[in-house]
Amino acid sequence: MVKILKNIRVIELGTYITGPAAALHLADLGADVIKVERPGTGDPFRAFKGGLYSPHYQTYNRNKRSIALDTRDAADLDTLYQLIATADVFIQNFRPGVAEKLGVGEDDLRKINPKLIYCAISGFGQSGPSRDRPAFDTVAQAASGYLRLLTPPSNPRVIGPAIADAVTGQYAATAILAALLERSQSGKGRRIDISMLEAMAHFNLDSFTHYFSEGEIMGPLSRPVVSQSYTFECSDGKWIAIHMSSPPKFWEGFLEATGQQALATDPRFADRLDRIRHQDDMIEIFTPIFKTDTRDAWCAKLLELEVPHAPAYDSNEALEDPQAVHLKLAVPTVHPEMGESRTVRPPYSFDGEPDLDMTPPPTLDQHGAELRAELAVNGMGPVFENLEAHLQFQVGLERDGIMFAAGPMWSDDEQSWEGEGMVVVRAASRQEAIAIAERDPMHKSGARSFHVRPWLINEGTLTVRLDYSSQTFTLA
Repeated sequence: MVKILKNIRVIELGTYITGPAAALHLADLGADVIKVERPGTGDPFRAFKGGLYSPHYQTYNRNKRSIALDTRDAADLDTLYQLIATADVFIQNFRPGVAEKLGVGEDDLRKINPKLIYCAISGFGQSGPSRDRPAFDTVAQAASGYLRLLTPPSNPRVIGPAIADAVTGQYAATAILAALLERSQSGKGRRIDISMLEAMAHFNLDSFTHYFSEGEIMGPLSRPVVSQSYTFECSDGKWIAIHMSSPPKFWEGFLEATGQQALATDPRFADRLDRIRHQDDMIEIFTPIFKTDTRDAWCAKLLELEVPHAPAYDSNEALEDPQAVHLKLAVPTVHPEMGESRTVRPPYSFDGEPDLDMTPPPTLDQHGAELRAELAVNGMGPVFENLEAHLQFQVGLERDGIMFAAGPMWSDDEQSWEGEGMVVVRAASRQEAIAIAERDPMHKSGARSFHVRPWLINEGTLTVRLDYSSQTFTLA
């Protein structure tokens, strides 16, 4: 299948679900998603069940490449900036203000790549009284009014999957696609802000619309009652779900399938509104009836009479259904280290062809060497022009062919660098670059060694970065 976003590169600094989920949707469409993770531990979701490859992590990280970078390290931050220079999209889901502390705020990255689509995902938004509150899935569900639609009336407790996380990621991906479409026409980058609160409030639109228009406060049974939805346990302990909605033919077929035609004249069930008012009576009547036969038997009867229904499958059954098998929903993957596994393919087909080619989630830093090699081969020109704006310590801009020199620690006497330093020069050849670097005060003052890494070949000019070994350099 054609990868629709094959020419789009996404840099994801995401953890847990919202950011990774947004990037996942783009990766499933063919984007080159590079997941930037903390060295040693990676995305915290990796370790949710021990090790660094939990099913929680796997869910939202297929079709991606992983590189481990520590943004507190100048060299790693430089590598990240080089990746940003090649990117179309950047995604982060930090609390407001954290990205700026890490050197990956919008202003930082916009200087490197003005056309970047910058997506910031938060819990409650970038401003306001709840801006800095921590948020996870249940918090967003509750704050948006959605959790109350899922909480069981008796024995209340939180149930179900991480809907708020997943929905926020999907909304973010939608906004990113819109921004990419606009950029293809305008050439302009965009900043996208989306919070879990905003995403879930929109997802909960039906509930708010009922309140705005009718003053009705919906609860967990409001929709199932109106839609005439039921779930019953069968004799084999398996469950079945039925949704009759409003057409009378489904109610009539349901009565025939269950042998309860006499209820057609019961005043409690005379029409749809009566059945809505007496749903508890319906459940009381039909619960023991469905326990008289197996799920498969009930499905056969309901199917014959075209009553909307489905087996209420567990995850170990759903993908074995004949229709799921026909649609090839489950696809195999093979990871060189983690072995064989299966995943669920994206839900869409283009020109009748589903995408069955899935790449398994990467292990931590699986593609680190590969990505660094790509950068070394291709060169990252836009970075050096702005890099001095992103390093805390600089000296000697545009001096004797040296674009700038930088190191991680400037001494109190402002006379020396301590630790690893860096010099970027503009030269026509490697030899000329070395000669220029040797004239630099940092090298003259006793740098023990340095290595040259090609950075950019542009109109016959070679820009070279030289990384000095760790020691103290005294400026001449």
